[in-house]
Amino acid sequence: MRLVKILLTLSISTLLWTSNSFARDVTFIDSVLNPAKLQGSGRFNWWGFHIYDASFYRAGTPSSQEFAIDIRYQKSFSGVSIANSSAEEMKKMGVPDVQVALWGKELAKVFPNIESGQTLTAVYAPKQGTIFYHDGKRIAQIPGVEFSKAFFGIWLDPKTSVPKLRSELLGQGCPPPLLNEAC
Repeated sequence: MRLVKILLTLSISTLLWTSNSFARDVTFIDSVLNPAKLQGSGRFNWWGFHIYDASFYRAGTPSSQEFAIDIRYQKSFSGVSIANSSAEEMKKMGVPDVQVALWGKELAKVFPNIESGQTLTAVYAPKQGTIFYHDGKRIAQIPGVEFSKAFFGIWLDPKTSVPKLRSELLGQGCPPPLLNEAC
């Protein structure tokens, strides 16, 4: 009986630890969204490999313009690789080649190399554009609504290549007004 209690306690502790392992300190997001409210989260797998977990945060009200996507990587990638993948996804959604090339180069300068367990976060603030964070530390800001729309569209646009993840991120909520999509 004692062994069963010990095993049950360990199982519950492990379950609680793993379920909270994705929940983390997002005070840096709160500083922009004031407060950040999790709308949805999901996992991106590619060919059976767990690539990253993503969370979508909104500011206090559902109609708020400000939002964030937080990505915790489960594999290591070069910043250039992440930038190239981001540019390819924008291209798939119809962003012109010339613009994709410019934004891809800009992202390659911004994104650091990522190790498994590290995060990249993008926060949209209408007057500032897209603000990027690496493990909670601000690393760059790219102004412009068109860039923000294309970048966040990678996950939130109806034409995304990851519709299941989009659905998980949006949960029961609407996409942000930036995407001009009726709810």
